[in-house]
Amino acid sequence: MVLRFILSFCVFYLCIIQVLSCQNMPFDPSNYPFYSKNDLGLSMVNQKLQIKVYAPTADSVRFIIYKNGLGGSPKLVHFGVKIEQGVWQCVLPKKWLKHYYSIQTARKGVWGHEVCDPYAKAIGANGDRAYLVTDIFKHKKSTSKPQKTSPYTDASIYELHLRDISIHASSGVKNKGTFLGFSELNTKSPQGLLTGLSHIKDMGFTHVHILPFFDFKSINETRKPYNYNWGYDPKNYNALEGTFASDVYNPLTRIQEFKKMVEAIHAQGIKVIMDVVYNHTGASQEANFHQIEPGYYHRIKRDGKWSDASACGNETASERPMMRKFMIESLLHWMKNYGIDGFRFDLMGIHDIETMNEISMAIKKENPNALLYGEGWTAGDAMIPEPTRALKKYVSKLDQIAVFSDDYRDGIKGYVFDSKSLGFVQGNNSMIETIKFGFVGSTEHPQVDMSKCFYDKIAYANKTGQVIQYADCHDNLCLWDKITASTPNAINKDRMAMHTMALGLVFTSQGIPFIAAGTEFLRDKKGVENSFESPDSINAIDWTLKSKNIEVCNFTKELIAIRKAHKLFRMDSKLEIQKLVSFEKSTDWVFVAELSRGNWDDAWEKAMVIANSSNQEKELNLGHENWQLALSNQSITPFHTSVKIPPRGFCILYKK
Repeated sequence: MVLRFILSFCVFYLCIIQVLSCQNMPFDPSNYPFYSKNDLGLSMVNQKLQIKVYAPTADSVRFIIYKNGLGGSPKLVHFGVKIEQGVWQCVLPKKWLKHYYSIQTARKGVWGHEVCDPYAKAIGANGDRAYLVTDIFKHKKSTSKPQKTSPYTDASIYELHLRDISIHASSGVKNKGTFLGFSELNTKSPQGLLTGLSHIKDMGFTHVHILPFFDFKSINETRKPYNYNWGYDPKNYNALEGTFASDVYNPLTRIQEFKKMVEAIHAQGIKVIMDVVYNHTGASQEANFHQIEPGYYHRIKRDGKWSDASACGNETASERPMMRKFMIESLLHWMKNYGIDGFRFDLMGIHDIETMNEISMAIKKENPNALLYGEGWTAGDAMIPEPTRALKKYVSKLDQIAVFSDDYRDGIKGYVFDSKSLGFVQGNNSMIETIKFGFVGSTEHPQVDMSKCFYDKIAYANKTGQVIQYADCHDNLCLWDKITASTPNAINKDRMAMHTMALGLVFTSQGIPFIAAGTEFLRDKKGVENSFESPDSINAIDWTLKSKNIEVCNFTKELIAIRKAHKLFRMDSKLEIQKLVSFEKSTDWVFVAELSRGNWDDAWEKAMVIANSSNQEKELNLGHENWQLALSNQSITPFHTSVKIPPRGFCILYKK
């Protein structure tokens, strides 16, 4: 009798396991209906609140109404009605305005967890409930004429984290670490130098790239002091992170203060790039997408394990119609409702090319000048076929979307995952072909020997606007820390020369220049390589460094001004580059690029960029042309037919 019971229990247990694993088996997304209307989430229809959610496999859906954003018992549990194309609907009278709601779905009598509406634009503290309000985004009909499209290469991008830029005592900002803090103008360091937004304006940057400010999972908004995080763990894609607001409990506060920040940035003539992370969700099993419609929005392997090309536990399925639709609608929400001017896509290689091109088409229709770029790689192997991924090598298949050049980055300062690795600026002459390749914007050039390049052996870009040129970003060691770690026996004067040479190579190259905040005055992170959750003592920008390293700051400012003034550094096509850029004067240890004027107006007929990576003075024959010095990182003696470049010297010459 006991044995029969044990056998029966085992059979029952195996059946349960089989059922559960079948739920995780791959499925054909073509069997899922496509909802074509653009009204998912909350809206006001005929003076009633309407909530729609896509959950085609659910047996039942309930909408749970609360008085507050956190805690308390439900005031109403409303069962939705399945209407069309897998969508469930809830209709409520207006009396429920300014309440909160969560969504719960059931399958075979088993209810999932309560989660926030994935389409929510206003949320309570910690983003567990959506806020019932519909008039937060009011628009005036635009009377402006369509914008003339400007080349991507006109941009100079400054990457920052909202907390880092103002949290330090030296920032002179009152509302430190917040949206409002980045709205403040004419803030100054103790030494009387501009900080924050006014500093960025004064430097001449055209775009600020802001690390994630959508609602992310890793910080408890109800507990101060807040722990630190970059925010690459999305919880609610369409709502704002509360820790940057003055009041986390009022859903409208973060919206109003963020709008004020964007308006302040725009008033300075600077555009806003939003760092977006659609490639994975901050949670896997507990993510609102998965709880509402399990398996559809993520890629799950045949064995039931989550595919993890993000190295964050999961990856989303951009190729599936409703996920693609969500991404496009989400991006348009940020553009239309907040005035965002462009997007940087985290681990863009996880997304498929078709989705990225549809995104570009939708965004460019809204704003022809929108700037789009992303990381053309993954952190692991994605489930979609490699040729369909939005990888760096396939940038020519992407429609007006640029990729980061890790070739140039590591050619300049050394392999990013090895702190001791040397790049060209630290004296590694084997990187000179990689520098040439990076300098021409990763396009094909007859004077570049691709077989000697560090990463790619085939040119992948067709236009200069397809490549972001940089030496550092928030990831890995910042430039100063990398140079310090890789040159333990160098003196700071030499390291400073290496640093300014790196900046010089970035801003004179063909492509889109990009630097991380503070790099222009030798910001460091005390050697911490991955500071995504390090405290302010590591991440905060110390604005006293600006006065200590004012020469580097002014050098960077002049680089930006020269780039803006002369199209020689902003050519449009690889054919122009092949014709007008020459490396003939380059020798061992000395990179020399000669740029000639094309069919455009320019005060300079020619320019020459010279970088001496050796520890010895090098002399370069200039012939009998009348070259003049525009900028150098070290003192250079007057010259006529030749110029002597000091060790680790960088300079720009020009001929009128």
